[in-house]
Amino acid sequence: MEAVSGTCSGSMFKGVDSITGLKGFVREIPDFPKKGINFKDITPLLSDPKAFAYSIDSLSNKYINENINYVVCVEARGFVVGSAMALRLGAGVILVRKPGKLPYECTSLDYDLEYGSATLEIHKDALKKGDRVVIADDVLATGGTALATIKLVGGFGADVVDLAFLAELSFLNGREKISPFTATSLLKFDY
Repeated sequence: MEAVSGTCSGSMFKGVDSITGLKGFVREIPDFPKKGINFKDITPLLSDPKAFAYSIDSLSNKYINENINYVVCVEARGFVVGSAMALRLGAGVILVRKPGKLPYECTSLDYDLEYGSATLEIHKDALKKGDRVVIADDVLATGGTALATIKLVGGFGADVVDLAFLAELSFLNGREKISPFTATSLLKFDY
């Protein structure tokens, strides 16, 4: 399947003409999911068709000529971001989910995140050696979920080309956790 080349300019994106302008579509929810955490809510961005399309094109354009086989999407908002990217790239979608949500035999991995611990699973036959993948999620925070997903993908011998995020909470130093892998994030929040 051939990649679908998008565009980030023109009248379709009127009013959303820069990455900086996208920050206005992210709202902060104090004390969610627990006291002391200021959650960055991307649902207003997803619900605006121009902002969403601009975001997906901006993320996807980097990979148009990278021969990506799959976009590995992390539950749950990563499904939205990654599936849209996969359409733009002419790639398949691989789901990474919480335990008990995938119907076939799975490989699982326990990991820590900024407000607890969790487990992720992927189908045992999801990838093969040499597959080129982009891992997609909504937000890079502490890097725990991203690192767990890298490890799951690496277990197949697949190549992680990059990680793609709508937003990054840079003050949580998630990039350091996933190093030496690279990540692309559209929006960076320093607080």
